[in-house]
This record gives sequence, C-alpha cells and structure tokens, in this order.
Amino acid sequence: MTPARARLWCGGLAVAVLAGVLILVGTTRDGIAINGLPVSGDFLSFWAASDLLLAGRPADAYRPALHVAAQARIFPDIGVYFAFFYPPVFLLLCAPLALLPYGASVAAWLAVTGAAYVATMRALLPRWGLLPVLAFPAGLINIRYGQNGFLSAAIFAAAAALLDRRPVLAGVMLGGLVYKPHLAIAVPFVLAAARRWPAFIACGTTAAGLAALSWLVLGGETWTAFREGSDLARRALEEGWVSPEKMISLFAGIRLAGGPLSLAWAMQAVLSVAVLVAAVLAARRRPGGMAEVAIMAAAAMLTTPFLLDYDLVVTAVPLGWLLLAGSRAGFLPWEKTLLLALFLWPLVARMAVEATRLPLAAAAGLVLLALVLRRARAGEAQ
Repeated sequence: MTPARARLWCGGLAVAVLAGVLILVGTTRDGIAINGLPVSGDFLSFWAASDLLLAGRPADAYRPALHVAAQARIFPDIGVYFAFFYPPVFLLLCAPLALLPYGASVAAWLAVTGAAYVATMRALLPRWGLLPVLAFPAGLINIRYGQNGFLSAAIFAAAAALLDRRPVLAGVMLGGLVYKPHLAIAVPFVLAAARRWPAFIACGTTAAGLAALSWLVLGGETWTAFREGSDLARRALEEGWVSPEKMISLFAGIRLAGGPLSLAWAMQAVLSVAVLVAAVLAARRRPGGMAEVAIMAAAAMLTTPFLLDYDLVVTAVPLGWLLLAGSRAGFLPWEKTLLLALFLWPLVARMAVEATRLPLAAAAGLVLLALVLRRARAGEAQ
C-alpha cells in the first residue's frame, strides 16, 4: 500500500469514526441511546460513584445496592446495573464527574481523555501519524461505552515518549496505571529486565503514593469496601455477567467456546507466564524506550483475564511504534499486511467472536506481541 493510499483509507476511516459519534449523539434522547440504555452507558458507573463520593459516602460505590440506587436516581427505568470494580485511586479521579449533569459529564470525560490520547500519540509520531490515530476504530468503541481506554492509552503513550529522555517522569506516568492495575502486570517486569531503575522506582513510588492519597482522602472504609467487593468482580468474570463477546482475553474466549472454568483459568495462567517470559527476554536487550513500552502495552492485552474491547485503544501504542519503525527502517515481511489487519480488527472483533465462538481476540493479541518482539529483536527501534 502506498503512502497516498494509506492516507486516503485513514481519512475515510476518520470520517466514519466522526459519523459514528454524530449518529450516537443524534439518536440520543434524554440521555438514552437508541439501544434503550444510557448513552456511553459504562460511564454511568463512574458518574454514580462520583455522586456518592460528593455526598460523603465514597465506600458506597462498592456496595451494589447503594451504587445502583445512585444510578437509578437519574435513569430509573433502565433495568441494568453498571458495576464499579475499580480501586479507590480511580474513584478519586472520578470525584468531579457528578458536578456536571450526566450528558455534559460524559462529553467532558471523553473530550479530556480523548485529547490526552491524541496529544500523547502525537508526541510519539510524526505529523502524518495524527490521521491514523484519529481513524483508529477502537476509539469509537471507547466513546460508545464512555470508558477509560483513552486514559490508559495516553499513559502508555506518554511513557513511550519519555522513557529514554525523562525516565523518572516516564515511571511516574506508568505508576498512574495503578488506577487499572491489571493492565500494568508486565510493567515492573519489563522495567526491571531493561534495567530502567529510575523509572522502576518512580513507577512504584507513584503507585504507592496514589494509593496512600486515596486512603487519606476517601478513608480506610472505602478500601475495605473495595477489598470486600473484589469477589463480585471475580463472579462477574466467571459467571459471564459481562457479555463474553465484549471481552477479549483468552480466559473469556475459552469460556465462550464452551471450555470449563478450570481450563480457562489454567490456559490464561500459562499464557500470562509465557508472555511475561517473552517480554522479559526481549527487554533484557534494551531495544529502546518506545520499544519497551510497546512490549508492555502489547503484553497488557494478554496477561489479564479481565479485558474488554474498549481496552484495544491501548494497542495504538505498539501499532504506532511498529508503523514508525517500519517507515524509518523499512517494513519486515508481512508487517504492513498484519499492521493493517490489527488496525482494522476492532471494527470486526465483536462480530467475529460472536460468529465463531472462538478466542480470536487473544489470537490477534498474540500476533501483535509477535510483531513487536520481532521488530525489537531486529534492532529497528531507533
């Protein structure tokens, strides 16, 4: 594919993403989308948690009966509960959301986190990289759910831009993943293997500091309620409370294919360990800051059982690095074809999984990690 044709395709996709957003907004009435649920519905969980916090009852965000009551105050007839499984660090971040009405709040949330995502990706890529960032279909999925995929991607992208030049600041950025720690499983392993000790220490210190701050601000009762509610998250995963087609982990794929719970856990554990070993071996060669963070981000798509399609926004970081490295040093065999397929994958992921009942999302994650590891091994990171 020529650069001109690539720009044309990306431009068309960017227009399609914008059209999708306009359709979502245009078909919403009184905060209810065309599917009968609140627009960007997952955000209702964040907004209700903020509402409880501002009322002086932050621990109630982890008590389903009280959390659902907060949601019902603005959407009394939806008949669906959007749970809050995040640690108190994220609850602290959600604090101001209920200061605005729901519609304005979700718009502000997506605008701010989306701007952070675009700005940090723009720092990684040349000027021409802005178009594929805007066109990436995973962004539309994140907007549809009102989720935090933009925030997660922005953290990884900022770290990738900073790790070589400002390692301590990069570590601070990565420490911010304590808000969603299951995406950070590979982070300490890669930093340690690459001997990025200033970043490693800054990451751990930031994570601990944010946890301590949330304890001081929200109180120990909130952390206790979070721990007591952790079993609810496990049950949601194991019993399929979250639509299995929406989940993209190997665990979810095996369950969707009809595999028993024990097999799903065992296969997820084997995959997670194998991915961490591969990431550590690659990072030991110190392929460069962008490559190392690309490894972390690609590994994040494989090392946790609780992963949803809006988290695919994070793959913008390794995809962006692969595109940059290929444009500078030449693309490796099949690299352009597979990059295009992975770029478009979020468009069809849910439909493909629903149609086949196979763990295709995990397979796509493995392809991405393999591309990142091959490029890092080829020494084309710079």
